[in-house]
Amino acid sequence: MTAPKNASLKFGKHWLLLSHAFNMDGRAASLTITDKIPYFLDAGIQPTVLSAITGLKDKRFPHQQFLAWGPAAFRFDFRHWIANKYGRGFIYKVLTRTVSVLLAPLIAIEKLCLGYSSQWSWAIPAFVRGYFLIRTGKIDVIYSIGSAWSAHLAGVWLKRATGLPLISEVHDPLVIRENPNDQGLKKPKNRDARFRHYLEAQLCKYADYVWWFTDGALHYAKVRNPNLNTPGNAHGFVVMPGANPPGDASPKKSHEYGNHLNLCHFGSLANDRSLSIILKAAHTLFEKHPEARQHLRIHEYGAALDSLSNEAIKRYDYGEVLLAHGRLERDPITGKSGREQVAEKMQAADVLILLHGNDEWCAEYIPSKFYDYLWSGRPIWGITHRNPQLDQMLLDRRSYLSAAQADVEIAIALERIWLDWQQKQLLEPVWNPIGVDQAVASILSHVKTEG
Repeated sequence: MTAPKNASLKFGKHWLLLSHAFNMDGRAASLTITDKIPYFLDAGIQPTVLSAITGLKDKRFPHQQFLAWGPAAFRFDFRHWIANKYGRGFIYKVLTRTVSVLLAPLIAIEKLCLGYSSQWSWAIPAFVRGYFLIRTGKIDVIYSIGSAWSAHLAGVWLKRATGLPLISEVHDPLVIRENPNDQGLKKPKNRDARFRHYLEAQLCKYADYVWWFTDGALHYAKVRNPNLNTPGNAHGFVVMPGANPPGDASPKKSHEYGNHLNLCHFGSLANDRSLSIILKAAHTLFEKHPEARQHLRIHEYGAALDSLSNEAIKRYDYGEVLLAHGRLERDPITGKSGREQVAEKMQAADVLILLHGNDEWCAEYIPSKFYDYLWSGRPIWGITHRNPQLDQMLLDRRSYLSAAQADVEIAIALERIWLDWQQKQLLEPVWNPIGVDQAVASILSHVKTEG
């Protein structure tokens, strides 16, 4: 492989981290970077973090938080800040609704004039403060972190304004393809999508190092940007993000079978990533095994049900089968964080559901919950779409596996899970979790530091 620009240089250890989401309990975009911090600190990296006000302030190193300058992002960030400060009770409802009403005209103007996703304007204060820090000699490396692309925009601005090395971590693909034949070469009509297309090209041109989380994402980025990995342009590679284990993660815990077969899903839902496909399979299962209806329970943690799931509940009258528990946040009684509670629920599940989705971008995406699931020691039922890398990782760990758009295949898998559960012989997963330490080691193997 051709050596990247600055290949002969060793980077300094004062890193400026640009991350819109940082220290946000349970949010994947935050955990992906905050989980890396202890390993960076152990390696001698001295971070300075610039983030939105949506998370808790870190005390271990300089961490400055900024409100975005655009009205839509201001409203988004303000909601999270109020929730952190006062909870989601009466004060939250009054203040957030008031701010939403006051900002509505400005948000409409912003959307009409620009049409970008709400967090774009956070790039402005991040650039201003970052530029000041760099000019005072406190920064050696600029590190932009998704998922909000405003961090990458600020990173490119700072790179071009100061010349400091830029390293970039792309969580979700910036360019969303529509079908297997679409390479993402054509500039989209949607203004936000068009800008993300432009921003990807900027990263591939100006960053020193840029990495993606899947083989598919790197492949398609290279197709769109043939200059990637050529002299004078960015060096691109793949880093599997992994996840930190919960405190009591262990491969040796014996599972207790109860009166219900509990299938648990964690994370967001949408019409292209819906539990309705499992309810449809459950309907087939109940026709063949009527007694299963008394025992099967599908649990959703972390999000409201999507419209297709709600429609399926009404169609089949499965209100007692699919149970939505909402987002798990810090418990004031036990003191447990949302993340700790999620880990406990995962370990208690009979089977963990991994919904991949059915859009074309699944070829470039692995749900972040997959890495958390691996620490639970519980079998996973992966319902995936066009991602051989994810399929192989699931098979290597003895998982149930179905294709997202194959109704018969999903029904067969659910019946197999039901029969295995009845015999108390659910698949015993291979204990092979993917930690965050390997991600940091991979990054540092490319970004060599001094000393």
